[in-house]
Amino acid sequence: MPLGGARFALPLALATVLLAGCSGTSDEPGGVEKGDASASASPGPGGKGPGPSASDQDASEPDPARLPKTRAEARDLIGRVIAGPDSFGPGVVKRKPYESDPATWPVLGTDCVWQQRKPGHSVLATLTRSFEAPAEPGKGPVRLAAVVTVHRTREDATWEMAESIEETMRCPTQQLRKGETIGSMVAAALLGGESAQDHSEDFLSEVGEFRSAELGGPHYYAWQQAQTLQFTVAVTGKGAKGRTEDEIDTFVSEAQGTMLSRLENAVEKQS
Repeated sequence: MPLGGARFALPLALATVLLAGCSGTSDEPGGVEKGDASASASPGPGGKGPGPSASDQDASEPDPARLPKTRAEARDLIGRVIAGPDSFGPGVVKRKPYESDPATWPVLGTDCVWQQRKPGHSVLATLTRSFEAPAEPGKGPVRLAAVVTVHRTREDATWEMAESIEETMRCPTQQLRKGETIGSMVAAALLGGESAQDHSEDFLSEVGEFRSAELGGPHYYAWQQAQTLQFTVAVTGKGAKGRTEDEIDTFVSEAQGTMLSRLENAVEKQS
């Protein structure tokens, strides 16, 4: 299973799909984090989502005994995979509330406002953690988040990725919570095996502008989501005054690479 564990970055110039839009996240109380979009999605033809990507056939199979089949097993795997403060690099700390309520789920409404709802049937378990790179002289705080979702099937996970693309086209500007918006987004997608993208079966990346009543703006915004097997992992970085694009991208890429490496170790066959 070609997940890879090194620093995970995707040049947008290599993208096979370019979109205008955005996918939301918020790490504030009362806000939401981007998770499984299939909670609000309609089924694909025949009541199913899109089939596995072409790269599925190339990926080595994991140990079936290590793939979670119950909610308890899914929660255990998430605990071993999801990023902690050190996954982003030095200086990043936990932010309150640190972990999301497992009984809630982010859904992008028809009004392009993110809301918390009950998790969709396809979801065995999901968890969001919130972090921050604290403010420094001349630099504002960077708000960071990591999400791991375990679906019942690989097909459910691929449908989440497809719905995420639909969201970018449907809502060019999205409200994360009161006083926070993201917009002016450029999105890219690569399937596994395309343009040396061998870390996952499917990969989405978005960059754009973040505006906050607290932190001002526009500031740089970055989001990455990867899917392999029945799993999706996502990371968000929201910039602030004095923070560079490279700085935010490094936070996001480091955490994404860490989680993909942990996921590979968690489900691969033991020698």
